[in-house]
Amino acid sequence: MTRARAIALYLPQFHPVAENDAWWGRGFTEWTNTAKAKPLFPGHAQPHIPADLGFYDLRVAETRAAQAELARRFGIEAFCYYHYWFAGRRILERPFDEVLASGAPTFPFCLCWANETWTGVWHGAPNRILIEQTYPGRADHAAHFSALRPAFADPRYVRVEGKPLFLLYKPEKLPDPVATLALWRSMAEAAGLGGLHIVGMSARPEWDPRASGFDAKVVLPLIMTRGWVSRRRPLAWARAKYEVWRGLPTILPYADFVAREMPRPVPEYEAYPCLVHAWDNTPRAGANGVLLQGTTPKLFRRLLDGAVRVLQDKPPERRLLFLKAWNEWAEGNHLEPDLAHGDAWLREVGAALGAAPAPDGT
Repeated sequence: MTRARAIALYLPQFHPVAENDAWWGRGFTEWTNTAKAKPLFPGHAQPHIPADLGFYDLRVAETRAAQAELARRFGIEAFCYYHYWFAGRRILERPFDEVLASGAPTFPFCLCWANETWTGVWHGAPNRILIEQTYPGRADHAAHFSALRPAFADPRYVRVEGKPLFLLYKPEKLPDPVATLALWRSMAEAAGLGGLHIVGMSARPEWDPRASGFDAKVVLPLIMTRGWVSRRRPLAWARAKYEVWRGLPTILPYADFVAREMPRPVPEYEAYPCLVHAWDNTPRAGANGVLLQGTTPKLFRRLLDGAVRVLQDKPPERRLLFLKAWNEWAEGNHLEPDLAHGDAWLREVGAALGAAPAPDGT
């Protein structure tokens, strides 16, 4: 048994869809931005080039199997697939639907509803609405649960004390969350699922999941909040020390980020840490982006060890540790091997979890 239940957030974007063809040009995927990235200043490590898995297409079953085998080798328990639901409209659903229908790979998974409006913010068009996230009401929530029920019932689905784990990326955006979550739990009970373990993701310390009917909170790093990124201002804790240079992205030292984001116990409610090992979204946003400078697997290990220590006081079922992310390549946020680091990030994950020998020379 590993020291924590590590779950890697997974972006199902790496295949062409009609919507992206219309918005950004035929054949667009995250690889488009990733591959065309250029250094913006001396020492800026761009582009990121994939190693072991190559420039893959998630419609290919062999790719999905190779990803699962790689994650399993380093002690990662499951992928958490981002799931998109816009009042009955789904998008980027094909990779997960094929995993569900085929029964392969035999690797655990859960779902996170990425319930936010899609805009052109990362492409210099923050006011351009691509798909608006709306909440039509109870009937739509019931239809949403019905669409998710086959996934929840799958034997590979991650459970916490027998209940399927379901995450909301923007829990504060959900209208009347207490009633909506009660509806989903009652439908889960009626479906023989034993209920749901519903978790909200938030970077705001003041957001208490209990008040909104959630079972727990994933404590997101502040790097994942978009407001300060789009305004090109450093985080409050860094503002006094680091300026935004004209024509350059916001640059924050990773060593400072690690000190700031070291996981800490949250005694008030059930909380699960979420760790960022690297970040550089300039392939999407250019000079309007933000990056963590000086990221190394060795520094990341400090976050991993801190999270594992915090989780040891919890029952094994609730030692959930979220890793951001498995494959967000255009944000420089991928555990998947690249030419610069190989599998060094994954080796640190495996060592911290007790699933692999400690790496040398990182």
